[in-house]
Amino acid sequence: MKKVEDYVMSIPDFPEPGIIFRDVTSVIQHPEGLKLAIDGMQDLLKDVDFDVIAGLESRGFVFGMPLAYNNGKGFVMVRKKGKLPRETVSASYALEYGTAAIEIHKDAIQPGQRVVIVDDLIATGGTVEAACKLVEELGGVVVKIVFLMELAGLEGRKKLEKYDVASVICYEGK
Repeated sequence: MKKVEDYVMSIPDFPEPGIIFRDVTSVIQHPEGLKLAIDGMQDLLKDVDFDVIAGLESRGFVFGMPLAYNNGKGFVMVRKKGKLPRETVSASYALEYGTAAIEIHKDAIQPGQRVVIVDDLIATGGTVEAACKLVEELGGVVVKIVFLMELAGLEGRKKLEKYDVASVICYEGK
């Protein structure tokens, strides 16, 4: 029986020499891989009491929506700045060369709501750290952060030490 890891294609030297790119598209294009990924992430939520799932653009949408549906919860999109049509709150985070910003609708999270944040991959943790700040700025409580894959060598968990973080697959390197 295959594991979800068996569907992840590892591309050496992309986007630059020495990097191994972990390709999630190879997981979701296969029905079995997609099912294993969603089931694995669902297992990480089995004992979590939450009200809503927030997914980070764009692959967090791919995994967060079926999890929200499976659990009978709403879904909040965390998008790149300038993509949402109503009033938003935003947070900036550091990139390798500069900064970027994400935002959510100002009315997306209600005070006291228990929020699960979902994304496909944790690398340095900057984007999801910014998402946590947005949830908290609106009065929500981040009760769990779930990833399909983790690149442990980039130490993204250090930025998220105060949160309950889980991943289905953990790669030791970068």
